[in-house]
Amino acid sequence: MMKEEAVTAVPQLKIKTKPLPATLILLLGPVAIVLSIIVAVSYGAATISFADVWQAITKFDASGHDQQVIRELRLPRVLGALLVGASYAVAGAIMQGMTRNPLADSGLLGLNAGAVLAMAICFALFPQTPYSLLLLFSFLGAAGGAFLVFGVGSMARGGLTPLRLVLAGAAVSALFGALSEGIALHFRIGQDLAFWYAGGVSGTRWSQLFIMMPVVILAVLGAIALSKSITLLSLGDDIATGLGQKTARIKLLGMLLVLVLAGSAVSVVGPVGFVGLIVPHLTRYIVGVDYRYIIPCSAILGALLVLWADFIARMINPPYETPIGALIALIGVPFFLYLARKEGRAL
Repeated sequence: MMKEEAVTAVPQLKIKTKPLPATLILLLGPVAIVLSIIVAVSYGAATISFADVWQAITKFDASGHDQQVIRELRLPRVLGALLVGASYAVAGAIMQGMTRNPLADSGLLGLNAGAVLAMAICFALFPQTPYSLLLLFSFLGAAGGAFLVFGVGSMARGGLTPLRLVLAGAAVSALFGALSEGIALHFRIGQDLAFWYAGGVSGTRWSQLFIMMPVVILAVLGAIALSKSITLLSLGDDIATGLGQKTARIKLLGMLLVLVLAGSAVSVVGPVGFVGLIVPHLTRYIVGVDYRYIIPCSAILGALLVLWADFIARMINPPYETPIGALIALIGVPFFLYLARKEGRAL
């Protein structure tokens, strides 16, 4: 990491940033993504030559088996992994900035569990529901989870604190998880939900991507547009208000973006945890505390994390696959415990 730090000025305030590492991520990140896509679509249970990969992308021949594998199976799951990683990472960055809670993450605060419950209800009662409506139900479920978590956490004397927020998120997630499992058992859809619930992009199809991609791109662009205000919120409501920010409006817009991003990700990959916790912290360590850098860099690093987790998951023991949620949890759980211990006094 570069030791030199620049100082970026905002009205009446100076915020330490590291523009050089941020610039390197923004310039080299897309190159790394392209190279990662090439590797991920070329290797798997069956190794396919780069020439066939290139032809499947540029001059698709439906009669070729290898090209079918690339075009209809590997490429959609790779793009889905990129979108999911960017969604979870940006959602986590927004939540950490707005709540000033280092443990904030859509998985820890009930959004993922709410989206899962909504999806379980859809699978049980409306099995033929098109993906566009599944996406809508996922948004509504995430909103329900967020409403309960923030409502329960605010009921105690002293208001909402980081510790109460995490505890309320754990309680609501456990409740929604139990309800989802009960629905799965009662309606005999456990097998349909099992791998999706553990987290995996193997079932991603082009029809899903055509709906999800513009939604996620617009939400990430919206987060970037809101990033300066989130930076000020991360310094405290009083400071943000003193600098002319309408904090209530910013929090509402930020929460809507989080619901869209988390709901989109859950609808494709399932409730993968810790991406939104790990990536923003790593990005903040590299680029500083300015969310104008944190949000776009988190999108890139989150996309790479989930893409490589999926690649490793299907290469461990091909043709069998390990859920990516399990792999990411191997990193995420120790990181969460480290943060909890580090922030224990503040909580």
